[in-house]
Amino acid sequence: MAAARDDEHVGHGSGNAPNRRDHDSTSHGAAVCGASARDPVCGMTVMRDVPYQASYAGAQYFFCSAGCQKRFEAEPTRYVETPSVSAPDEGETAPGTTYTCPMHPEIREDHPGTCPKCGMALEPLMPSLDDDQNPELAAFRHRFWWTLPLTIAVVSLVMLGDRLGVLEPATQSWVELVLSAPVVLWAGWPIYVRCLQSFRNRSPNMWTLIGLGTGTAFVYSVAATVAPELFPRAFLMHGRIAVYFEAAAVIISLTLLGQIFELRARSQTSAAIKSLLGLAPKTARRLNPDGSEADIPLTHVHVGDLLRVRPDEKVPTDGVVNEGASAIDESMITGEPLPVSKRVGDHVIGATINTSGSLVMRSEKVGAQTVLSQIVQMVAQAQRSKAPMQRMADRVAGVFVVVVVTIALLTFFAWGVFGPEPSWVFGLVNAVAVLIIACPCALGLATPSIMVASGNGATKGILFRDAAAIEQFRKVDTLIVDKTGTLTEGRPSFERAYRVDPFTETEVLRLAASLDQGSEHPLAATLVTAARERGLALAKAEDFASDTGMGVRGRVGGHQLVLGNTALMQQEQVDVAPLASQADTLRQQGASVMYLAADRTLAGLLAVSDPVKASTPEALMTLRQAGVRVVMATGDGAVTAKAVAGRLGIDEFHGEVKPADKLALVEKLQGEGRVVAMAGDGINDAPALAKADVGVAMGTGTDVAMHSAQMTLVKGDLRGIARARELSEATIANMRQNLGFAFIYNALGIPLAAGLLYPFTGWLLSPMIAALAMSLSSVSVISNALRLRRRVA
Repeated sequence: MAAARDDEHVGHGSGNAPNRRDHDSTSHGAAVCGASARDPVCGMTVMRDVPYQASYAGAQYFFCSAGCQKRFEAEPTRYVETPSVSAPDEGETAPGTTYTCPMHPEIREDHPGTCPKCGMALEPLMPSLDDDQNPELAAFRHRFWWTLPLTIAVVSLVMLGDRLGVLEPATQSWVELVLSAPVVLWAGWPIYVRCLQSFRNRSPNMWTLIGLGTGTAFVYSVAATVAPELFPRAFLMHGRIAVYFEAAAVIISLTLLGQIFELRARSQTSAAIKSLLGLAPKTARRLNPDGSEADIPLTHVHVGDLLRVRPDEKVPTDGVVNEGASAIDESMITGEPLPVSKRVGDHVIGATINTSGSLVMRSEKVGAQTVLSQIVQMVAQAQRSKAPMQRMADRVAGVFVVVVVTIALLTFFAWGVFGPEPSWVFGLVNAVAVLIIACPCALGLATPSIMVASGNGATKGILFRDAAAIEQFRKVDTLIVDKTGTLTEGRPSFERAYRVDPFTETEVLRLAASLDQGSEHPLAATLVTAARERGLALAKAEDFASDTGMGVRGRVGGHQLVLGNTALMQQEQVDVAPLASQADTLRQQGASVMYLAADRTLAGLLAVSDPVKASTPEALMTLRQAGVRVVMATGDGAVTAKAVAGRLGIDEFHGEVKPADKLALVEKLQGEGRVVAMAGDGINDAPALAKADVGVAMGTGTDVAMHSAQMTLVKGDLRGIARARELSEATIANMRQNLGFAFIYNALGIPLAAGLLYPFTGWLLSPMIAALAMSLSSVSVISNALRLRRRVA
């Protein structure tokens, strides 16, 4: 096409429509046969004997087409880690669910259990609407509330027993043992199981420290109660060998309580995904061939089905309006507050709301292919990824437990050798306090910040692919923007055609539109629409070919046509002088210009204008105020590029840019030490999007652009880039706060628990207080992360 085709589909034949046809035919074939599997890329059901197969990590995967197979082979971990989401359904069943650890997203299991690294309960990789009841939370609550009276009883006995003198010292020890045993051995059983798992997996963690601390205190106390004669008289306190049943019981109870609070807080981090899942309707009204209508489950909708959407109903799936006109509320997907008018031929998005008239639509995407499912997948993938900052914290946490155990042993022996009598009892109590107060999990709790930030962004139409993109975006100091569909509406309108004898203006438009049929490029669609609105009969194009970044060529009605920019005309040795001055005038007005040549002779000129988005000036001003350098790169001619750049106040611009030139521009700026973000919406933007430090795909663009980018703006509004940068800065600040708090907490808490202040103040930290501090530390980190939900993204 013309120079304006800076986002042209290469060859015009690699768009979405052919792939959809492949998906449809394959899925229908799979429905007939018994042995079937799910394509991990597009989510379609396919037969297991299809020729498109691949092996990865010991598993076999099946694909509906060669395109899906190639995409999987290029980046298998992406599709293995984030399985395709079928149409969100409240009745989703558990079989086939993948489970992951909230602290270690790389862990993947096909069944519930605990993380082999940190011992936390595994969670479904993709939350569902029926996940409100967390089995781990229910179990902890059950154990906590049933044993809380026993904990209170044993603590009361310790505090009042000596004063009241109701029981003999030895008898009191036995009563404390009876009261605390159910708390430690039954309520604390999950803690000891995870402690043993940490030794078996050679991955010491929080449960290692709690298990060692409480286990040591309880075993010592049992020995002191059952066989007091084994202990020297120096261990006697108040007429009996000192025991710490109450410490073990309180620590277990406080740990359970802390876990209850933490699990409740963690569940809020997945609220964004659940709210997205809840957007989809459960049923759709399908029009049958005999004219009747029937409500069917959303999962039974197929591509090509005609569906009726009545006023105030949700659009069931992505598709095109077939009959009627209405206004659709798309705010839940794009963030656009005003309803968008829809008429025959317009695209509608599933889960949006029909606010007025009745529509009949034809479904084009179902299941995992819908916009809503793609959003859910992107949010889930981002939430289950790790930022570089957190990976560093994980490495620290890996050696943290070993260091704490070493400090506890040194504390025990230092007090035993140098402390006052009973020195070894003091050593034991302080060593337990060291083990209990240390909180390695706080060092790795950057995950809630990422989960909350990605969920918050999704509700505002900002989708991050992974945690690294969230962390990197705040560093961006240069933004390269495409023009068509990024700065402009991406919905160009046909201005007029200019002719050269013997052609008429009508014939120029008819020939150009005939050549452009089947192309998914916005400018091509504009010419085709303009011709059809004028009632022109379009002919079939033969021998169609695309010159990337320059234009297209083919045979129509006996003419060998070439449609494109000045460079293409020069290549074809076509003299454009008769219309050159007119073209310059149009370009200076910001219009895109396309020359049409027939049989190597200039036939005419077509002008198309694409209005600048109303939000673009505000977005550019905000970015400049944030210190971001904005560079425009467009396939339009230099005159058009200059006109648009001047109108928007963009100082640096590049016209007649081919896809390879955009890639070179990104590399050049990166070579200057700039952190580059690239915003684009076309297939030809994909290489530059992938090369940029952060690629930003406009949600109004192509699937290929979105797959190449690290971030997608669902609404296609550049203001989202400024908001995403603000959210990135807030997220990293939040993570630093959490990590800083964890460092200060452990740096102060461990020495205090070891009794460092005892020689100066005579003060020791009770293991029970240490347990309370440890529980509160984890809860406070998650609560701080949840503050990000109030950020305006």
